[in-house]
Formats: sequence, structure tokens, C-alpha cells
Amino acid sequence: MVELLRVGTDHVGEISRLKEELNAAILAHYYQEPEIQDVADFIGDSLGLARQAQGTDADVIVFCGVHFMAETAKILNPSKTVVLPDLDAGCSLADSCPPEDFRRFVEERPGHAVVSYVNTSAEVKALSDVICTSSNAEKVIASIPEETPVIFGPDKHLGRYLVEKTGREMVLWPGTCMVHVMFSERKIRALKVRYPDAEVLAHPECEERVLRVADHVGSTTALLERAVASPAKRFIVATEPGIIHQMKKAAPTKEFMRAPGKGPEGACEACSECPHMRRNTLAKLHECMENLSPEITLDEGLRVRALLPIERMLELR
Repeated sequence: MVELLRVGTDHVGEISRLKEELNAAILAHYYQEPEIQDVADFIGDSLGLARQAQGTDADVIVFCGVHFMAETAKILNPSKTVVLPDLDAGCSLADSCPPEDFRRFVEERPGHAVVSYVNTSAEVKALSDVICTSSNAEKVIASIPEETPVIFGPDKHLGRYLVEKTGREMVLWPGTCMVHVMFSERKIRALKVRYPDAEVLAHPECEERVLRVADHVGSTTALLERAVASPAKRFIVATEPGIIHQMKKAAPTKEFMRAPGKGPEGACEACSECPHMRRNTLAKLHECMENLSPEITLDEGLRVRALLPIERMLELR
């Protein structure tokens, strides 16, 4: 394998060959490195990727994202082989919600509908009534009868944003995303002074004070769509900067700047990069297709329990 992946290996050519040989589909999140996005069959946010995983006729799903995303693909496709380039590509938000702690949290609040963000483990999904993504969270909340109290987890910032948008009071699990809490409202305001024509695009996992300075708040896909549709020519992007690759491709005449982080000057470029997403590389993608490993496997009982709330989400159009 060392010989196979030596410097100079034509990873792109080999990935293309293996894709045909294995009848494989490569799914990549917007937060992946540009070279991975460029070899993917489908690029999207969590909702788009879940729908694509649900509908693919590939025998092998190669998921370029983080562990919970590949796990969701396996939940939806028990008979398919699902591989992830780096098994250690986790998620700080999913990690902030340990299943046993969440179970106790839910049991202490009987009668509540449990809405869990897709950024969770299969065990947490199995404890939930319905899953949501940032793209469809408002629709999911609206589908629950008004008289039914709601538990929402694990992202407290997305939860607070949804309370404001929907008017529904919810009990929020206190989780956060390590990337989206790193943006500096003060530095974004300073950047806006330098570039008053720039439009601030922010993901709802950001802190409330960052959302207050945003011109547009939305899911990763919604931010991409806004970048294309907006008359603005310059944007400050407050989410993982992998999406900027697609923004530049979709709107090549516009300028996109990373929102600055809270770290010291000169160190902020890396503040907004998800270290888990960036564990996947083109070489690891090639290797996992060559070996069909690391493979995602799940206990069947757990898979079935986690499937129902995901299907409830996907049924909402």
C-alpha cells in the first residue's frame, strides 16, 4: 500500500478507475478540500447528501465527510458497502451529545417530541422522534403539533435560532460546533467597515452575536444559493470555508472572504477550518476505495431504530 500511494500516484485517475470498477458513488460535503469536491459525483449539505444516499443505485458509497454522515448513509443503505476515507473524521457537535447523557435528558422530560440535528451519532438518532438538518429544521419543527413540547439537540445556537424563527419554545441540549463558535463578531464588524459593500453570510450554528451582524443566515446550501442570487459582489462567509470553493465556481466574478476567527491575528485562517473534515485527503480517498476500508458497520437493531426518525425527516418535502 505504501508503494501504491507513493508520491506522484495519479490519485484522480485511480479514483476514476475504481469508481467504475466498484460501481461506486462518491458523496462529498461542501466542507471537504476542493480536490475532493472536484472528484465527487455529488456535493451537498447534510440534507442533500442524505437524499442522495437514499436514492443511489451504487453498490459502494464512498462518503467524504465525517463519521455521522457516513453512518447516516449506512442506516439508509444496509445492503451497500459504505466507506469513509478516515475513520477518525468525527464531529465536535456529535461528540458534545453522549448517547447515555442524552437518554437521561430525554427520560427526565416525558411527553416531549425529540428533534435531533443530523450531526449526531446513530445512538442519539435512535432516541429521537425526527431528525433535521439546518436546511429543513423549520419545516420539521412546524410538523410537530403546537401543543407538544419539544426537545432539540444538540446545537444550542441552532436551537436558539429556531426558537426565534418559529416562535416555539424548546428545551435545548447545550452542544456547540467547534468551528462555528470561533467566529469573532468584533472582527467581522471591523471587516465590514473596511468593505461596507460586503454581505455577511452566516450559518445558524454561529453564536447569536455573529448572526446579528449577518445579512443572510442559512444552511450551507442556502448560503451558496444566496451568494449566486445576491446583487452583492463581495461576501464575508461565516461558516467552514470549504463552501467557498463552490461559491467561486458558481459566481466567479464575485469575491469571497473568510469571516475572521477569535484567535490571534495571523492565526485566524485556520480558525474556521474543521479539523475533522480536513482529515480526509485525496490519497486517503484513493486508499479507502482500493481496500474498501474503513467500512461503516452498524448493529441491525440500532440501525432500524435510527432509520425511522431519518425517514420521517426525508418524508417532509
